[in-house]
Amino acid sequence: MSERVSDVDRRAFLAMTGVAAVALPAVAGAHPGHRASDMIIVNTLGGLGNPNELPDGPDTGTGVDGTGRGGIEQRVIDDARASGLTAVNVTLGYVAGDMEPFEYSVREIGIWDARLRQRPHDLLKVLNAADILRAKAENKIGIIYGFQNAAMMGDDASRADIFADLGVRVIQLTYNPGNQLGDGSMAPENLGITPFGREVIERLNADRVIVDLSHSGERTCLEAAAHSRQPISINHTGCRALVDLPRNKTDEELRLVASKGGFVGIYFMPFLDPQSRATADDVVAHIDHAVNVCGEDHVGIGTDGGTTGIDDMAAYRARIAKQIADRRAAGIGAIGENPDTVPFVLDLNGPTQFHKLADLLRQRGYTENRIEKIMGLNFINYAREIWGA
Repeated sequence: MSERVSDVDRRAFLAMTGVAAVALPAVAGAHPGHRASDMIIVNTLGGLGNPNELPDGPDTGTGVDGTGRGGIEQRVIDDARASGLTAVNVTLGYVAGDMEPFEYSVREIGIWDARLRQRPHDLLKVLNAADILRAKAENKIGIIYGFQNAAMMGDDASRADIFADLGVRVIQLTYNPGNQLGDGSMAPENLGITPFGREVIERLNADRVIVDLSHSGERTCLEAAAHSRQPISINHTGCRALVDLPRNKTDEELRLVASKGGFVGIYFMPFLDPQSRATADDVVAHIDHAVNVCGEDHVGIGTDGGTTGIDDMAAYRARIAKQIADRRAAGIGAIGENPDTVPFVLDLNGPTQFHKLADLLRQRGYTENRIEKIMGLNFINYAREIWGA
């Protein structure tokens, strides 16, 4: 097991990995005696786009933040920096739709590579854990390439090698419906992982790619976690013991993942509340439950959103209602996606969201050490086990 990062040795860890620690300005509203901007914040599933520019048609997981096909707006970069974001796992590649999954996914990787080339002083492609720390030291935003569906594997597990070589570092096995690897959270049969799914997991283990079980059905998650030789992650979820919706994970799933050294990220999504109107207090409650089940070394945040706020909430709600209806018609929606709700937590939205969450955790009695673990250090420790330093 590699050395773990704590509040005390964070700067020593930066030095150990060859990344110089830098003096960073204090953030307004930071906890007295603690500079919130010094915190390493890793969003294990999020976006880097403008949510005021939603795409037409059903969101398939790649356009929810309005990133689109062009470059990334300066406003989005500024908001991400203001939030304190260090690195984010962005969804690229095929999630759902009529496009050919493999071809589409390769093209999306090329698009993101071009975006990063356009902003070398702002963005950094993350290939290992040290790159996250380097992004912090260089005041850049680390971009982790991730898939939210492994359908692009077709019937050839060796495609995992191709995507690993192209820099994909997280591959989620299923989206809400089932695929050739296993059942998603909305597949009624809950059949679990397939033989091909096991083969893909073995290939991902060999390639040192994170196996993500977000969106998976319960049996798929349990069987995949048991089969994987390396710790797996559930990058963005809630706790089903608190809210019984399919997108949330049972204590059995959470406990198994943690017991094998894995990682669980709590999202800022409506599924944290039975009426799909989640608040910041709900996020804290789900983090608290996950910490109690998994232990404080295995829990982080995967918001499933970006850091740019909404300019016109009424117009945004109208577009989201149509998008949710389109997702339902396309068969990719989830129970808890309602026309009158939004896909984020209203009081944890925009550039202040991470600092607000840290303050709420302090009010809950969390120490600075534990808060820093949840905000990013736990994921770095986990990533070092899979990707290397």
